[in-house]
Amino acid sequence: MSVLRLIFNILWFLLGGLVMGLAWWIIGLICFISIIGIPFGRACFVMGKLAFWPFGRDAINRRYINRVEDFGTSAFGTLGNIVWFIFFGIWLAIGHLMHALVCFLSIIGIPFGIQHLKLAGLSIAPIGKGIVGR
Repeated sequence: MSVLRLIFNILWFLLGGLVMGLAWWIIGLICFISIIGIPFGRACFVMGKLAFWPFGRDAINRRYINRVEDFGTSAFGTLGNIVWFIFFGIWLAIGHLMHALVCFLSIIGIPFGIQHLKLAGLSIAPIGKGIVGR
């Protein structure tokens, strides 16, 4: 990991990443309460790790990582993303958009705002995504 990436990740964690990462993990715990919510909870913990340390990592479709279609990248994954969006995704997206707006108010916060926009888009449909490093 480069020094600049490390500095950005530490600043991110202190200036909003901790809050949004914990939001992802709390929603993941809520999802684990029911058996039906376990796939959603798993996705929450994966995306929560990304929300804690986003610089130098991207979320892409698992079909491109594994080169095979799995449950999350199939039609069931699409259905899961629709259910996810209705119950949790919209709220996480709003949280990330609010953080992005605050970050964009200063020039120095623009890289953080861009990461929040990336995570807001991801919070709409996280099922079937995997995290890769750059």
